[in-house]
Amino acid sequence: MKYSKDQTNDLLLKIENSLRAYLLKNGITDPIIIGVHTGGAWIADWLQKTMSLEGKAAALNISFYRDDFSKVGVNPKVEPTEMPVSIDDKHVILVDDVLFTGRTTRAAINEIFDFGRPLSVTLVVLIERNGKELPISADIVGEKLFLENNKNVKLCGPEPLILEIIDKDEGVQGY
Repeated sequence: MKYSKDQTNDLLLKIENSLRAYLLKNGITDPIIIGVHTGGAWIADWLQKTMSLEGKAAALNISFYRDDFSKVGVNPKVEPTEMPVSIDDKHVILVDDVLFTGRTTRAAINEIFDFGRPLSVTLVVLIERNGKELPISADIVGEKLFLENNKNVKLCGPEPLILEIIDKDEGVQGY
């Protein structure tokens, strides 16, 4: 199943509006947006632009922080982490495309703390799906999905951003 460009855009607008309300409610005026490669980085860049935040969104590559490294191996296209500013005493908005087992989020938080000590970390995801293995939940969610074990969610992009639900054997790792 493929989401249309408009359906995907509606989810992006939902997380943008929810994030704006969250920041206002919590008095956060200058957050640092950090996306997890690859889909989360695309969404983080989109949020950075649409919310008119200064600077560039940071991008994490959590490949070497994963606890299931021996199972999934290293992605052959490992992108470097890009952290343009200090995160010490800053509010961090961690963005990913899909929250599934929680292992990617745990790895991302570990890497963030290698760069410093943020005041807070807020998790924003486009899709939260069933299958958690760790007690991690998102603060802002575009949509919650219940999928069969043989299905995965994939974000294609960066232009345009389009969500699809695919069979696991179509080459997307489930994490």
